Amino acid sequence: MIPPFFGQWESADRIGEILAGTLRAEDDPLWPRSGAAGGADYARWAEHLCGVACLRMALAARGMTPPRAFDLARELTRRGGYVLQPDGGIRGLIYAPAVAWLRQAPRIAAEVRVDVAAEEVPGLVADRGMFIASVHPWIRWPDRDPPSRGGHLVLVFGTRDGTLRLHNPSGDTAAARQDARLSVADFARFYAGRGIFLLGG
Repeated sequence: MIPPFFGQWESADRIGEILAGTLRAEDDPLWPRSGAAGGADYARWAEHLCGVACLRMALAARGMTPPRAFDLARELTRRGGYVLQPDGGIRGLIYAPAVAWLRQAPRIAAEVRVDVAAEEVPGLVADRGMFIASVHPWIRWPDRDPPSRGGHLVLVFGTRDGTLRLHNPSGDTAAARQDARLSVADFARFYAGRGIFLLGG
């Protein structure tokens, strides 16, 4: 089953414009449904909400109605999943508090996983498992070599014909966002070897 898709920005079909700078995030016409306090709040937070988007997709895949993006972000912030920096920056998603929330609120079995080779990921997503994986944002452009690994989260939810299937909350095209497919070797070029494993159920 392909999980429902949620993006970091509410207007998924306009993510490419936001990333290119031709549409300001605060001008996303759908921002009010995020639960943000205002357009500026939405613009400040949305680029940090890849993890929230992945969690929402994972919940929806289990037949649950996920919280609004900013409601979930606030709850995770209360639990230490996001940390507001003195300079105004936002640190997170931090895995351990997110896993604690998954276990306690929607009661989904989940684990922080580190030192997981790309070759092990297909096994994690077998039997309805899902993996919120740390990758470089350039995974939306699999023909490019990223300058580093990690810094962004995607939801890996299955395999097909030797490829990994994933939803990317910041994909700039429909093909890069929903049910994107990469070989394990290509995925490995972006992947930081860590993430959140949601056990099948």
